[in-house]
Amino acid sequence: MRWSRLGAVLAAVIPAVALAQSPPAPGSRFVVVLDAAHGGDDAGAKLLGPDGSAELEKDYTLALSVRLRSLLAARGISVVTTRESDVTLDAQRRAEIANHAGAQACLSLHAAMSGSGVHLFISSLSPAQHATFVPWKTAQAAWTPRSIALAGMLNSALAHSGLKVTIGRTALTMIDSMTCPAVAVEVAPEQAAGSSGPSGGIGDSAYQAQVAEAIAAGLLEWRATTPAEGQNP
Repeated sequence: MRWSRLGAVLAAVIPAVALAQSPPAPGSRFVVVLDAAHGGDDAGAKLLGPDGSAELEKDYTLALSVRLRSLLAARGISVVTTRESDVTLDAQRRAEIANHAGAQACLSLHAAMSGSGVHLFISSLSPAQHATFVPWKTAQAAWTPRSIALAGMLNSALAHSGLKVTIGRTALTMIDSMTCPAVAVEVAPEQAAGSSGPSGGIGDSAYQAQVAEAIAAGLLEWRATTPAEGQNP
């Protein structure tokens, strides 16, 4: 078979599978992937800014990613981001970036005006045995138990910070293709619409800082209990 033809065959096959991460060498970096949802042509939801003006979810998630990256870097955690600007990325490319990073935690960042507090979502895929080659669309199955554990640690840190947290499981196109402990983090207003109490709107800078600090604290705790060389499920 000619090499050009072999390349074409491999190009057709590789997107259908994901290579499971190999354990990095002892002493390697602890890596977190931050995926700012939406971007470019995909604006996401319309949110309410701090002054009551409209804000796009794609801008909010990017700002949260930048804030988190700074907090984590200051604490010695290596961060890989899927985007640093307003660019369009499909789910496959985001998963590819996360899988290539060999991360110990992957967070997909979202925002919403419905509900209240911080929503944590884990893939609804049933746990599966770890393998070297896994179907691309269900790669996360081998990591489901670790993702549940990560969500639990984030939940504890957010609740300790005084934030309301809800946890759920659902089909997550991008996360379902990730070979790392992965959680979707959706930030909603601190108070549900129509409720009494402090505003805590999604655009409130103090609320944003509280959420980011709590997530960073949860990831620090995750690092303390997850050696970099022990990332295979």
